[in-house]
Amino acid sequence: MIKFVGSFENVKSLPNTQFAEYAFVGRSNVGKSSLINAIVNEKIARTSNTPGRTQSLNLFNIRDKSMIVDLPGYGYARVSKVEAMRWLQRLEEYLLNRSQLRRLFILIDSRVGVKDSDIDLMNFCDENGICYQIVYTKKDKRIREKEQLKIEHKNHPAMVEKILETSAEKKIGLDELRDIIGVK
Repeated sequence: MIKFVGSFENVKSLPNTQFAEYAFVGRSNVGKSSLINAIVNEKIARTSNTPGRTQSLNLFNIRDKSMIVDLPGYGYARVSKVEAMRWLQRLEEYLLNRSQLRRLFILIDSRVGVKDSDIDLMNFCDENGICYQIVYTKKDKRIREKEQLKIEHKNHPAMVEKILETSAEKKIGLDELRDIIGVK
């Protein structure tokens, strides 16, 4: 059974659980909520055509074995600079202080490729020893391969070497994520 635990405004308000957490983050409009819904095969995360809808730390309990954390997006969302800084500070606080975090999935839109904000987050994780894995989303859409920056593991010591490719719409690449998180 998958259940919504809650939506939390700050890291201090998160419940202290013994469950491993698998967090999803990416630029606004990367398809994060759609991917989470596809992984669990239920509509648990709120989706929208408007970027920046996820504004809190949203926790989902996966069969009392693990937690999925839907983190606010970064980059494109039309919010004030003050609000964007607040989201970034909350993200950093979560990444630095949440001992339950087992892996951060950094989602990158295949149609857009890696942006400076993605590299900044990767560098932050590398500098702080936060295990992360790159997940390309929307692999079923038209991809501009020649415009994409190649991400190399040798430049990112905290990165899991294998880069995953997914499509929530076409159900591509979901099984590997399910295996990592423990969703069967």
